[in-house]
Amino acid sequence: MTAPVGSPYASLANTLSSIPAPNTYASGGPREEPPGTVNALFFKAIETRDLPNAFMHKVGGAWRPISHRTALERVRRIALGLQQLGITTGDRVGILSENRPEWALADYACICSGVVDVPVYPTLPAEQVPFILNDSGAKALFVSTAAQAQKIAGIRSELPGVQWVIGFDATKGDGCDMTLSDLEAIGAKQDSPEAAARFKAEALAVQPDHLLTLIYTSGTTGNPKGVMLTHDNVYSNCIATQQSIPLAGGDVALSFLPLSHIFERMGAYYLFSNGVTIAYAESIDTVPINMQEVSPTLMMSVPRLYEKIYARVLENAVASGGLKARIFFWARAVGERWADEKLAGREPSGLIALQYALAQKLVFSKLKERTGGRMRFFISGGAPLSPQINKFFYSAGLTILEGYGLTETSPVISANTVANFRIGTVGKPLVGVEVRIASDGEILTRGPHVMKGYYRNPEATAEAIDREGWFHTGDIGELEDDFLKITDRKKDIIVTAGGKNLAPQPIENRLKTNKYVSQAVMLGDKRKFPIVLIVPNWDQLEKWAAEQNIVWTSRAELLKMPTIQAKMEKEVKRELTGLGSYETPKKIGLLEHDFSIERGELTPKLSVKRRVVEKSYADLIEQLYAE
Repeated sequence: MTAPVGSPYASLANTLSSIPAPNTYASGGPREEPPGTVNALFFKAIETRDLPNAFMHKVGGAWRPISHRTALERVRRIALGLQQLGITTGDRVGILSENRPEWALADYACICSGVVDVPVYPTLPAEQVPFILNDSGAKALFVSTAAQAQKIAGIRSELPGVQWVIGFDATKGDGCDMTLSDLEAIGAKQDSPEAAARFKAEALAVQPDHLLTLIYTSGTTGNPKGVMLTHDNVYSNCIATQQSIPLAGGDVALSFLPLSHIFERMGAYYLFSNGVTIAYAESIDTVPINMQEVSPTLMMSVPRLYEKIYARVLENAVASGGLKARIFFWARAVGERWADEKLAGREPSGLIALQYALAQKLVFSKLKERTGGRMRFFISGGAPLSPQINKFFYSAGLTILEGYGLTETSPVISANTVANFRIGTVGKPLVGVEVRIASDGEILTRGPHVMKGYYRNPEATAEAIDREGWFHTGDIGELEDDFLKITDRKKDIIVTAGGKNLAPQPIENRLKTNKYVSQAVMLGDKRKFPIVLIVPNWDQLEKWAAEQNIVWTSRAELLKMPTIQAKMEKEVKRELTGLGSYETPKKIGLLEHDFSIERGELTPKLSVKRRVVEKSYADLIEQLYAE
């Protein structure tokens, strides 16, 4: 007996017949909740929570609240306004904006109307936007700022299907057809108690299998693919996440990851439906300041934030020198011993408990203050987190719950929880989620979280979801006591000319813990040995160069200096101890510029496109191998 073709669900008989050998299958248990919709979560939160500060944002230098009731009214009026523009059930509407309350309001207005919204990363270059909007068939587009509106104005002739451009802050002078205030005013004219009742009834009539959103994944090559996520895909993930990571009354979350990515967006539904106040950071650059202003109790982030915090803490400790530096490194060592005890399931006592209490007072409490002083836990996803960095935060009393998933899985497949926590893994599968390790090591998953398919791309859908409903993630991993561990990307595995298989990501993560390293990409497929390209942490390297009385006029000139090359080689090799000879990079290439989305080297969620980097720096790579 087999599951329907492409279906994420499977019968019990099919499940039992397809279970592989022990240690290659894990399940979060059967799903208990019936299928549902994000709309149901939205209305339930408003009716049961009724917070005065559902959202917070900074206006004129002060944090301003938006209540649940105000949010509902604005969502309804935006929806009614869209209807007056001729936007109806099943139509597509794009959202091109940084994180802000208007993003969420526009999103809820669309999905409550049965309209499918299409998020567009605000960092995307203008030339990459038309494919997404044209392929999805978007009829309207929300844009945030004047800069985003002007980006669209420059390519408007390439968007024949977009009838309306609506600005949050942007105006007609920036190229918009109307502002969000104009749209809400149109909707307000249609609003009434009868219209409100009808709006709610229609929103709750949306079915679980109705398309919620089209999210275009950048991938590593070719045009992006439109991931079709249904209401129940995301609803099931919200419910399962809540069962694994329950939230408390009075929680506050600081939001800064792009809502255009499903990680932050599903998280936003999960937070909103559980009565958590969502405070929108002013920008990624202001996150450290905003943390201290709003004192969040939880945050979602990609590993880059934790890497930067860790690097800054180390930098400050070393720069202090003398007694302060010795106290810091003593505290770090104490924290690691304390963490070892806790992670082994033992309660630290005696001398280690006394030392840890002192380390908290002298060192770790200051790190907690920088996060606002109330942090219960961080949630990390989107890329692998270095176990060393995770353990440091844990030893400081700041827990990072690392999870795993993809856009195609709504997104969470597995997650560490407070009750089930193991550093170096991405936790156990969520309720309703099955995980299987294929014979080649690839992670497969099945359940209500798996996408409906790729929009207008049945070939890619059939390649990703097999006949038994298993989604092929493209990641390599293993299971340890039902804890999932990611070892690498299937397509990123480097096979040297000698036939050795190398997993580059763990090595790259090691290198990025060094304060002189900003980014690292390992290469070497079909070559005699691996090499690594390094983007220096310029703040640290230039500071060191100045201390050595080195004079330079440009960064390119600095990188050519033998003293600088020797310094960076020393720092890189410091992090490579313990690796096998075949997996240790033999040559180091130094790059002047950070990898960027604009040059196509990074995906919008900041994953490195290894093949693009390899092509961009082909001359340097050939030179390294020629040497």
